Amino acid sequence: MPSEQRSDANRLLLIDRDPSNRQAMAATLAASLGPFELAVAAGGRQAAEMLRARSYHLVLVDLASLADFGASTEDAVARLVKLAECALLIAVADGASVSAAVAAMRAGAHDYVARPISGPALAARIGDLAQRHGKTRQWLLAVNSTSARDDFAGLVGFSSQMQFVYQQIARIALSPAPVFITGESGTGKELCAEALHQQGARAHKRLVIVHCAAIPRDRMERALFGAARGACSATVGDGKGAVELADGGTLFLDEIGEMDLSLQGRLLRFLQTGLLSRVGEPEGRRADIRVICATSRNPTQLIAERRFREDLFYRLHVLPVHLPPLRQRPTDIPVLARHFLDHFAHEERKRFSGFSSEAADLLAGHDWPGNVRQLQTLVHQLAVMFDGGQIDAEMIAAADIASRVTITAANRPTPAVLPMWQQEQRIIEDAILRFSGNIARAAAALEISPSTIYRKRQNWAEMEGAA
Repeated sequence: MPSEQRSDANRLLLIDRDPSNRQAMAATLAASLGPFELAVAAGGRQAAEMLRARSYHLVLVDLASLADFGASTEDAVARLVKLAECALLIAVADGASVSAAVAAMRAGAHDYVARPISGPALAARIGDLAQRHGKTRQWLLAVNSTSARDDFAGLVGFSSQMQFVYQQIARIALSPAPVFITGESGTGKELCAEALHQQGARAHKRLVIVHCAAIPRDRMERALFGAARGACSATVGDGKGAVELADGGTLFLDEIGEMDLSLQGRLLRFLQTGLLSRVGEPEGRRADIRVICATSRNPTQLIAERRFREDLFYRLHVLPVHLPPLRQRPTDIPVLARHFLDHFAHEERKRFSGFSSEAADLLAGHDWPGNVRQLQTLVHQLAVMFDGGQIDAEMIAAADIASRVTITAANRPTPAVLPMWQQEQRIIEDAILRFSGNIARAAAALEISPSTIYRKRQNWAEMEGAA
């Protein structure tokens, strides 16, 4: 909530000519950002006077309220950007005001939000911007860590991308429809499946996990559908497979793209009929399960390579969830690192006080090709190798054997080929980071228009949400 005047308080300036909008925004900020000091201005001229008199950490400006401060929206925002100095400046506009939002970002605004505004989403976005724009805004990370949800049913992270994932899981968990999880290796697809099961109506039943890439092809059919007694020497007990064991619950098929095509056909028939047949047993058995599957590969590429049945894909791809790679959500790195450090410190019976600023910068600078799993392994190494205290950069360098090994060309792994839109996204986002979030300068360096960057970022958000 807004706090009393204090020199060390987080200072926010809200520019909006509409008193009701100001009141609603103040309530949203109070519910989402925690304690802060709020100042309000009814227009651009009043805001300019306030910015000349005092510095602010965050400026939220309603674009329709700047008519008194410039010949155009772009001109008014550009003048405010200069006065705001090190503050984050976020434009606020109606959902239909796309041209105004583009003009604001062209003039130097760090981002824009459209009404109606979601408090948790705004908090997560501020955290992302704070990470992107350096130490002068690190206070916002602490605000964001207490306002946005930093964990959900085993998943950890408070970035806007993870907030979206949490919302997806909450919306679809109760449905019996199949879920198709995509994401690079190490992003937490199995944790996502567990969260879906725990939050769903079948949580009181079993979650059966089948790692399709880890089971030899000649055993996969028995593992999935079971085998009648005497059908093969490997049959033990009552011969149930994973499908029967999951009856009434959830079956998670990890790396489903590694499943043999003929077995994919059997799985498709089961999904269509609800009937399965054990190996060596002609009659069918009924099983009621919810299927969740995952792959670290591009499923459309697998279909094109004839390694994945298109009809099975459309049967399974009813409720898609995409887990973003760690490099695309840098605000989650310190949260995950501290989470893992607390866990492994308890496991090793040691006490650690956290990470130094240099160590945190070093972690943030990693590309993390192994994603969350790679970060978890590194922190585990730190907890084992050292006796406690604060983790510094030298300790990370000593423990991070994997990164040193992959420096040599002989040991460097062959990178995965990303889809064109993801490669384009990485180039543009890297350029934005290079210019400290200035869209106009990044666009100039890339020889494209700022409006192109804006449109592409909107498209990426939709594609990641629908992937």
